[in-house]
Amino acid sequence: MASASVARKALGDLVKAFKPLADRVLVERFAAETKTKGGIMIPDKAQGKVLEATVISAGPGGRDSKGDLIPMTVQAGDHVLLPEYGGTKVVVGEKEYHIFREADILGKFDQ
Repeated sequence: MASASVARKALGDLVKAFKPLADRVLVERFAAETKTKGGIMIPDKAQGKVLEATVISAGPGGRDSKGDLIPMTVQAGDHVLLPEYGGTKVVVGEKEYHIFREADILGKFDQ
């Protein structure tokens, strides 16, 4: 049992240590609602795709035509709105993450 918790901790450290390149952003989507307010279970196929996520890490930014760095507008901990399609799925252990270009992220919620 101890080795499983050590492995989970190591996977968590791996995700925290991951730094996307250029203008890419690593996000973790919010969990889908599995139950209605009335307590009825929602089947997997009926659950909508979750479009909100938390930024786990962000790259340094893209470059303009002169080669100057364009800083990122999102940072770790930001609550963002994602497009319905796109991004690259990354699975670490049992958790699923996605990598998007910053330009593909639709917006950021004020906290």
